[in-house]
Amino acid sequence: MRAYSASSEEALRARDLLKDWAGEGFLTEAQHQRMEQETVSDLRRTNIFLRLILFLFTLIVVGAAAALFFVVFVPHASTQATGIFLLIFAAISYAAAELAVSQARLYRYGIEEALAACSVGFLCVGMGAILSSGSYSTNAKAMEFLVFAAGAIVSLWIWHRFGLPYAFLAAMIFVVWLPGSWTSSRWAQHLIVAAFYTAGLLIVAAVRPRYRLTYLDAGYSIAKALLWLGIYVAINLQLPSVNLPGHWWRGPLTTEFPRPFYWATWVLIWCLPPLVLARGLRRKDRFVIAVGGIVAVLTLVTNKPYLGWQRHTWDPMLLGALLIGVALFIRRWLAAGPCEIRHGFTARRLSGKDKRWMSAATATFGLVSPNTITPSPQTASPDVHFGGGDSGGGGATSDF
Repeated sequence: MRAYSASSEEALRARDLLKDWAGEGFLTEAQHQRMEQETVSDLRRTNIFLRLILFLFTLIVVGAAAALFFVVFVPHASTQATGIFLLIFAAISYAAAELAVSQARLYRYGIEEALAACSVGFLCVGMGAILSSGSYSTNAKAMEFLVFAAGAIVSLWIWHRFGLPYAFLAAMIFVVWLPGSWTSSRWAQHLIVAAFYTAGLLIVAAVRPRYRLTYLDAGYSIAKALLWLGIYVAINLQLPSVNLPGHWWRGPLTTEFPRPFYWATWVLIWCLPPLVLARGLRRKDRFVIAVGGIVAVLTLVTNKPYLGWQRHTWDPMLLGALLIGVALFIRRWLAAGPCEIRHGFTARRLSGKDKRWMSAATATFGLVSPNTITPSPQTASPDVHFGGGDSGGGGATSDF
């Protein structure tokens, strides 16, 4: 059961489509205004920047309120009592999120999202505190999976209830920690995680067709793409070494995994990208297509570490040139079709969302990496002295 009515979310989806079509010139201003009057919704939204600010501000307020409660009222609470209070805070946070939606009609406003996220955080920390104290302390390691299972289940409920895509991603992250409580075998852990994601993919694939032309289709599309990506990450044994340059130069991880399992995963990382791309192209699902491209690039990046080959500094340059060539070829091939369309695909921009996302990504990249774009000023060396002009005004002297 969704927290929002189907009519309200359909109206918001229609308004977004009308805005894109009007921005691209597919609708006149009069048509846009006339059709916009028929898509009025009572839900309150805000822009992405204010949404992030409200999300962070709500997290700070809720965390500070919980900390103040412990400092003022129960400064010497036991671990078990602390866990019980945290579970109460989790229930209160979730109830506040439901009230923010039902009474204030907030939709992707940041506040209700932060309250829902706090409910998951308080629940997991509270359960962990209870299981690590008292009579549960001896079996805390064995019962650790209950914390991750609860986090995954509640995250899935929040995804279903509020439609937040990152709640589904949070559930997938909780699943990653589940096998560690059941077995110490690394290859078995990879298999269990991949099995969970495969089961989820089959469920989403079975449920999604009934919502193909509704507002829920985009949410199921994102979930499906995340599950494909999760399956690939679970079976690619070399991905953890991508951010560890020292690991790139060692041999294959055949000593950590059985050789049949290791080479079976190498075969799978080459089979998955074309399979994902084929599924995405067949359904014209841009999120799955994007994941197919991502996993194809990851396969090329991790192939040498898999085989134990030496990496070179020019490998990223060759990969970049290959990607540019593929992009240009696909664009020219699509443009050469009738009306620049082939099999329902086109390289032309049909929505203003792409332009807005590119602008937002450019602004974010500029904020997070200013030193990459603009080098920091260099301080002058104290040993260099200019002045005098004894050599015809060139600034050089006998001391230079």
